[in-house]
Amino acid sequence: MFLGVDGGGTKTAFCLIDSAGTIRARALAKGAYYFADNATGGVDHVLRVLEEGIGVVTETAGIDRADIDHAFLGLPGYGEVPGDVAALDATPGKVLGHRRYGTDNDMICGWAGSLGAADGINVISGTGSMAYGERHGRGIRTGGWSELFSDEGSAYWIAARALNVFSRMSDGRLPEGPLAGVLRRHLGLTSDLEVIDIVLNRWQGHRSEIASLSPLVVEAAGLGDTEAAAVLIAAGGELALLVDSARRRLDYSSGEPVVVSYSGGVFRSAAVLDAFTTELRSSAIAYELRQPLFEPVVGAALYAAKLAGTPLSTAALAALYSTSEITTTENSHDIA
Repeated sequence: MFLGVDGGGTKTAFCLIDSAGTIRARALAKGAYYFADNATGGVDHVLRVLEEGIGVVTETAGIDRADIDHAFLGLPGYGEVPGDVAALDATPGKVLGHRRYGTDNDMICGWAGSLGAADGINVISGTGSMAYGERHGRGIRTGGWSELFSDEGSAYWIAARALNVFSRMSDGRLPEGPLAGVLRRHLGLTSDLEVIDIVLNRWQGHRSEIASLSPLVVEAAGLGDTEAAAVLIAAGGELALLVDSARRRLDYSSGEPVVVSYSGGVFRSAAVLDAFTTELRSSAIAYELRQPLFEPVVGAALYAAKLAGTPLSTAALAALYSTSEITTTENSHDIA
């Protein structure tokens, strides 16, 4: 029995699979982005999330925690604060009651799910963004330097730029398009300046709250807002840049095929996905863009089996593929 945990900024997904490729249980819990919860416990917040989700999946499957052969837990922010790594590594053991698990950044989940834990590059775009690739046993991460000055192409990045567009439309520095009305309606603004109070005071600049505005940018673009459309196209281009930087750092030769996939809720936007695809296909590099095989939380469970030295067989993977709901953009990195 293998447990996968895909932690995200807004929710954490849990999935329990067996060696035959059957999903035995699933669960959802709060986001595991512990930086946002330092005031209420920091790393202890991760402990509470794991306790909740693991409790649900083991009860649903009718097993004890000791029956989990191996687990992999992808945690947002893992590795970004070196002083927290030891505490994060120890936390799952407090819940599982054993040490048969691995921990790392949640980017591993997206890669393992999208590519079936095979060599290649996966780009993640949800609340935040980054790319992760593996080649010949070596892994490389690009992007994901925080929403303050990075996370290009993410839901947060899209929303922040849309808010900038809104401010310029309100001032008359840009012609007003549908985006302005969409935001006014959604936020219930009594005046345009109230957006400052909402974002900075009521939301305290919280990344998930800001990122949740991203679907409104997609809506406005669908209503013909050229500025909103430009933001989405730019997001696709930024995500393609993450892939290309990962390719170069993995030392692919110029003529060597590079398998690429994607995960995260931002890819629900056809405009973003189209721009991302167009950018890759216009490159001289032989990118092989593939639709994701599995969602990230299933990828985490597959990676757990791999870490245990008992990766799922071809037949088990086929069985898992045939029964999984391949909703590749519905995962713990949702756009909203």
